[in-house]
Amino acid sequence: MALTAVVTDPALVRPAEAVRIECRVADPELLFCEWLNSLVFNMATRRMLFSRFDVRVSGDRLEGEAWGEPVDVPRHAPAVEVKGATLTELAVRQQPDGRWLAQCVLDV
Repeated sequence: MALTAVVTDPALVRPAEAVRIECRVADPELLFCEWLNSLVFNMATRRMLFSRFDVRVSGDRLEGEAWGEPVDVPRHAPAVEVKGATLTELAVRQQPDGRWLAQCVLDV
């Protein structure tokens, strides 16, 4: 969701169409980065924005769907185009309260 928020307000993006994304990387941090870069690729090639996500991780495999719609420039008023997720500040870890933190710096 934060990836979309860099571009536009996610509340403006209707979850009208699903795009299936699969990634496989042994390292959890690199798997997260691969997921984000797959989203960026789909945003660029399909000219879409996403606002709903369903992700399942099992071992080194991530399967998920991203729901969104084609970019509507007047309505979405995109601020930037994300070029990709970087390894800078890359982290995926479970917090003491059981929630997960996943972070990295995006190249815009």
